[in-house]
Amino acid sequence: QVRLEESGGGLVQAGGSLRLSCVASGRTFSSYAMAWFRQAPGKEREFAAAISWSGSSTNYADSGKGRFPISRDNAKNTVYLQMNTLKPGDTAVYYCAARVGAATGWRIDYDYWGQGTQVTVSS
Repeated sequence: QVRLEESGGGLVQAGGSLRLSCVASGRTFSSYAMAWFRQAPGKEREFAAAISWSGSSTNYADSGKGRFPISRDNAKNTVYLQMNTLKPGDTAVYYCAARVGAATGWRIDYDYWGQGTQVTVSS
C-alpha cells in the first residue's frame, strides 16, 4: 500500500507560479512511477505529467509541456510539479498518483491516488 499526500496548491494570479509536492509513505517510493493529473469542475480527470521511478524518463500532456516540469527526490519520497506561467484554464484539483511500471499518461494505469490539492488561477 502506498499513501500519497499532496500540498502546495493555492490561489495565484495568471502568469504566476506554484510548486506542488506529493509525499509518499508505505512501500518503497523509488519502485513507483509517479504522475500528476488534474480535474477541473465538470470535467474528466486528465493527465498532466509523469516521471519514471528513476527520474530518467518524463512524459507530459501537451497542455503542460514546457510549463510544468515534473521531478522527484527519492531520498525524500517526494515528487514535484513546478507550475509556471499559470493560466486561468489551469484551475483544477491536482492529484498525485503512483504505479509500478512505466510512466504513462493513462489514468487507469495508476493504482494509488492522493486526495488532491486545489489550484486556482485568477485572471
